[in-house]
Amino acid sequence: MNQTLYEQLLNLTCGGLLLTAVLVLWRRELAVIIRMFAVQGVALAVLVAVLAAHEGAAELWVVAAGVLVLRAGLLPYLLRRAMAGAGEAQRETRPLVNVATSLLAAAALALLAYAVSQPLVTLAPSAATRAIPVAVTVVLIGFFVLVTRRRALSQLVGFLLMDNGITAIGFLTTAGVGLAVELGVSLDVLLAVLVLQILTSRMRETFGDTDLDELRELRD
Repeated sequence: MNQTLYEQLLNLTCGGLLLTAVLVLWRRELAVIIRMFAVQGVALAVLVAVLAAHEGAAELWVVAAGVLVLRAGLLPYLLRRAMAGAGEAQRETRPLVNVATSLLAAAALALLAYAVSQPLVTLAPSAATRAIPVAVTVVLIGFFVLVTRRRALSQLVGFLLMDNGITAIGFLTTAGVGLAVELGVSLDVLLAVLVLQILTSRMRETFGDTDLDELRELRD
């Protein structure tokens, strides 16, 4: 793979990561949010594949396939199962921040990400390190979703966005991480999602909803 094609594909996949994160922040329907998370999983897998082709590393191809199966297939499937039977809870109706403010916050977070990442980009300038601010922006947007959404499932997607961004940073800064490390992290994320899915189901069975504000009122 020549350098020009490598940079173009890298920019394209990083753009996909950022666009899907913004769409998750913009939309309120849980089904659409989960779909955007699955598309982001595909973009992350393609990012790893681009690095594998550029580095000529067979191990990275295996990791790319694992990322595709887990983050674009298995995790979205588990999220859809958690959403099934939720009724009116299939939409984020009362987020703490409205759409316009959320998009303005995303722009501010992107500027912050570029500011804090600039020393690292300057230290080792390359096509991969120049894409690091995009991955940092995905992490910050994921955290923003986590703290501003009321539905437990929406907050779970925010957590997974953060994980995708952190994973992208790891690949971009090291030109790939070890297969064992990536598998260990992925299994931890899968375990967390399984536990949170069980908790969400129990919350719905016991209280009839997963709106955290309403559950807080029950406690009070």
